[in-house]
Amino acid sequence: MNAVQKPRYRIAVGAEGLVGTPRLMKPQQMQAFDAGQSGRRMKALPTAVQDINMLMRSYGRTVVARSRYLARNNPQISSAKRSYIAALIGDGIKPSSLITDPALRDLIMQAWLEWTDESDADGLTDFYGQQSIIGGEMFDAGECFVRFRPRLPEDGLSVPLQLQLLPSEMLNHADNLNLPNGLIVRNGVVFSPINKRLGYRFYRERPGDINFTGEITTVPASEVMHVFRQLEAGQVRGIPHTLSAILRAAKLDNYDDNESERKAFASAFNAFITKPLPEDADPVLATGETEAAAAGVDQGLAFEPGSVVTLADGEEITISEPADVGGNYEAYQYRANLQVSAGAGVPYADMTGDLRQASYGSQRAGMLKFRREIGATQNHSLIFQLCRRVWQRWLGDAVLVGAVPIAPSAYVGSEPSFQKAKYIPPKWDWIDPLKDLQAEKLAVDAGFKSRSDVVEAMGVDPEENDKRIAADRQREQKLIRMPSAFAPASPQKPNNADTPPPPDQPPGAPQNGA
Repeated sequence: MNAVQKPRYRIAVGAEGLVGTPRLMKPQQMQAFDAGQSGRRMKALPTAVQDINMLMRSYGRTVVARSRYLARNNPQISSAKRSYIAALIGDGIKPSSLITDPALRDLIMQAWLEWTDESDADGLTDFYGQQSIIGGEMFDAGECFVRFRPRLPEDGLSVPLQLQLLPSEMLNHADNLNLPNGLIVRNGVVFSPINKRLGYRFYRERPGDINFTGEITTVPASEVMHVFRQLEAGQVRGIPHTLSAILRAAKLDNYDDNESERKAFASAFNAFITKPLPEDADPVLATGETEAAAAGVDQGLAFEPGSVVTLADGEEITISEPADVGGNYEAYQYRANLQVSAGAGVPYADMTGDLRQASYGSQRAGMLKFRREIGATQNHSLIFQLCRRVWQRWLGDAVLVGAVPIAPSAYVGSEPSFQKAKYIPPKWDWIDPLKDLQAEKLAVDAGFKSRSDVVEAMGVDPEENDKRIAADRQREQKLIRMPSAFAPASPQKPNNADTPPPPDQPPGAPQNGA
């Protein structure tokens, strides 16, 4: 006879530790994460951990090519790209020096403004136009490389420095090496043994160019700005901003093409003539041609407006009536475009231009989220990786060539004090300007916000704005005080003593009002 097994119990330790009376607990079923199970619902999701750099090594070239194709050919992605660049860059992210000496600050900002027209190594745009190109590259490829290009004094630049933009394809994702001197190449970037960026292995020509040779040159990291949005720790290269939307956009594009072809076919007037077989014809061997020849009727029948068609005995006409798409086409389009806009990181209305279902509240809520995302990219990527380094490099070169009135001996060793600057992103246009301005004024009046913050949010330098306001007021006061040469002379008031009395009053009578 088998002994009855007693149930096992676990001892629950109280707050007093092992001291005290233990409490017995019945065994419970082991709990688990649903996301960690291997059941039917989770079979489609991978379980192996894959490094983002290895993924870009394998698929980087493909996803970048597909992202660029959609941005050039797909209307929704093309519109999303324009909206993204307009929000991210706008008129440009502009520096404003924080030097306290107003005269020196004005001279520095004037020299900077002059150089922005000379910054492009290709000579096609200014520095803020280059920012727009960089924003487009970040949308398509997730990154852009900007190389400092020092110039000679005889080139005639105000500061002998220009910027060269290099697309993502100039750095091979599959370039991964372990160099004998301890250096490591990952996705085309050269790292030191302590994971510090030392250089970039660029192609000399853009891949796909007719003169492409595949020759590689290494450029020091101090001469290159790698502008990208880092999404994961340890990420080496950028990934396309549209990565999660590529598949959805491609499928929607194919669906639209098929629907357009079906509509084109349905719009064509197609008629089919049914003819009886001759009595001596074999129905198995007969073909359309033999039927038509036997009946003596031309196989091709042209219909014209208002025409009357005479049919032979036994012939019938059948009009093609393809099935309509039904009422689900627009609903599917709306939901699919919502998914594409979410993947592209752009509000639905901005991507599609569809404002039928938009309201003031929905537009405002969507724009607030969009602004937070754009603001993070502006500050963490464009300002830190690009604008800050360009400003510091330009100011150092401007001091060396005497473009700004700062002595090199005073600048060297005190660079941070001269390089301090704030960077003003483009303004956001308000949905309801009156309400938003009233809210800003209330915040300033209550001391919750500074007036400079409000002015900067409009994309304007507060100091420059105040100077222009003061100049306007001075000009206004000057014009008000200045007598006009065309104004009529003001009439002189007559002296009462010399004015004769009215005819109805005798001389010496008191005047009116005396």
